[in-house]
Amino acid sequence: MKRWWRRGILVFLLLGIALLGWWLFAPGRVQQVPAAQREAEAAKLRDPALIARGEYLAAVGDCAACHTERGGQRYAGGRVLATPFGDVPAPNITPDPETGIGQWSFEDFWRALHEGKGRGGELLYPVFSYTSFTKVTRDDALAIFAWLKSLPPVHQPDREPGLAFPYSVRSSLLAWRALYFKPGVYRPDPARSPEWNRGAYLVQGLGHCNECHTTRNAWGGLEPDRHLAGGTIPVQDWYAPDLGTQPGGGLAGWSGQDIVDLLKTGQSARGVAFGPMADVVRNSTQHMSDADRQAVAVYLQALPARAAAPAPAAFAQVASHAQGGELYARQCAACHGKQGEGVPGVYPPLDGNSSVTGPTATNAVRSVLLGGFAPATAGNPRPYSMPPFAQQLSDDEVAAVVNYIRQSWSNRASAVWPAEVGRLRHTPVD
Repeated sequence: MKRWWRRGILVFLLLGIALLGWWLFAPGRVQQVPAAQREAEAAKLRDPALIARGEYLAAVGDCAACHTERGGQRYAGGRVLATPFGDVPAPNITPDPETGIGQWSFEDFWRALHEGKGRGGELLYPVFSYTSFTKVTRDDALAIFAWLKSLPPVHQPDREPGLAFPYSVRSSLLAWRALYFKPGVYRPDPARSPEWNRGAYLVQGLGHCNECHTTRNAWGGLEPDRHLAGGTIPVQDWYAPDLGTQPGGGLAGWSGQDIVDLLKTGQSARGVAFGPMADVVRNSTQHMSDADRQAVAVYLQALPARAAAPAPAAFAQVASHAQGGELYARQCAACHGKQGEGVPGVYPPLDGNSSVTGPTATNAVRSVLLGGFAPATAGNPRPYSMPPFAQQLSDDEVAAVVNYIRQSWSNRASAVWPAEVGRLRHTPVD
């Protein structure tokens, strides 16, 4: 009897959630915009200047990265975005009337970007970063929409998501959204400079840096007290570092020029963009204006100092330190230097490199296994790359050389064990 009573309560709650979802998110329940404004916006969609601005903003937002399948038509969707809850294919956002956004109005597009709702009012899965894109201004959204509408239409039907129950039930997003999503356009801070506000708008909104560089909890929500403080990218198994440049930050000691150089060329005096960040530089940040890159640097340099880490126990190098030193001398020193100093403008330093000394050795291990491939950019069209060693070194050897790098010179990072190397060796590469 008690079991049936519990089931009845559960069914009642699920029905209640479904009804609440219909009431809150049914088509038509959107913020009303004056008809005159809508007509004026529609009339501007073919303005060449607006379309050109939209092309720039779409590059800043890195839209093509998700909405283009490897080897496929640009913006035609099809790329499968893996999440801990299942796979979500990115949709076709070319103006094809049957399979793309050809029949969408700007109001439909604005609702998706700002409120995380589809054309029919359905809740969108947050793998589409509307938690950040909600901060994009209406004028910028209109420009992006104008650019997308100007593209050649591509007829490519969208694939169905591969999500397990209950994540496949869109109404289950109601609770998630209540906890982790607050819609609202970015509001400038009057106490800050225009440059800082521009950087904040780009980082928090269109650039959606938080989506990778902030820790997520078990439900996929961003931890609000960990803004840009670093986190492991789910499924991809790369560590997006803390972006703070003040004491305790992952980029402590980086100058504004170091940040600008990395965003523009993929390389700076303090490090090189590898892994997912290399794609971001190649597809997005190298195309930003110098003023916008500088604004991002100003904003990141103003992030608060991080809380001091607990005092570490007495530092002790791992037992394989000598073995790692031999491997380093044989395989790495010719490029990175005997003291990890690197070669300016060619090979990154390893001594004091935040990618090496981060709280996890994930990036260092994956770089040794897969190689380090810096992005080819207009400012650095022929970058030097690091060869992969997955076929040459065992798990024990990779752990030894990574630990040597993390625990030599001025580096005092924690050790990685062969079992973790083995796990990362078999992590799929997107």
